[in-house]
Amino acid sequence: MSGLTFRKKAEPEQRLDLSALIPSRLTGLSIGEIAALPIGTTKVPVCAGDLFDVTGDDPADIRFEGGSERFDRIGEAMEGGTITVEGDVGIRCGRVMRDGRITVTGSAGAHAGSAMSGGFLSIAGDAGAHLGGVRDGETIGMSGGAIKVGGSAGERAADRLRRGTIAIMGDAGPDAGSRMIAGTLVVGGKAAGTPGRLMKRGTLILCGGAERLSPTFLDNGLADLLILTVMARAFAAGEIGAVPFAGLSMRRLGGDTAVLGKGEIFLPVG
Repeated sequence: MSGLTFRKKAEPEQRLDLSALIPSRLTGLSIGEIAALPIGTTKVPVCAGDLFDVTGDDPADIRFEGGSERFDRIGEAMEGGTITVEGDVGIRCGRVMRDGRITVTGSAGAHAGSAMSGGFLSIAGDAGAHLGGVRDGETIGMSGGAIKVGGSAGERAADRLRRGTIAIMGDAGPDAGSRMIAGTLVVGGKAAGTPGRLMKRGTLILCGGAERLSPTFLDNGLADLLILTVMARAFAAGEIGAVPFAGLSMRRLGGDTAVLGKGEIFLPVG
């Protein structure tokens, strides 16, 4: 068997809802049936065959040859299998994913990995706002799984994070880790705004420091914790890979005392 491949014919003229093209929905369908699937759009109705040349026969291994920032909702509600995108994706990539693996070789729009509960999302480029966070009206963001971003991320990454790990190798936009309930956020670069604002529990490791911190965080001094070494080794051996805080001297701040106050932020010394 060969992976099910969607080869982009041309740059789309409108935003496309590709949430139907996930393994669980394509299993048992022929190439003709897949090509005839309607794709949600913002303007003119189209089918998958209008947008892609479809080949292959294994829906558990899906590949998009050619991406676009107009390719929205790729891998949304995915329950298993793999999706690989050669290029960029639009909004909501991997949102509410429960299992499986999504690999994006380019950048992703807003709400990537939003409210996901399992699986692994890898974005080689940058990610938009609300990475692993919530949409309006939701009370819990990401509750399991892991996300790795090779570049930077927009505002409010890990907002209301409940469980799981998010690693951003570059900078983070304003208010990363806001309202965190638990889980771990690693930022390799600098965190803008006030990271960790109103977090109840959880761990922020800000390897490039922070623009500023809320005054309701308490400085606990230098942190020579074995757990940081253990975490770095575990990440290096797993999907996340090597992390920037390995071997760094860190200091710990506890908070946010404006709420429950059982969270922690680690910053490099100096």
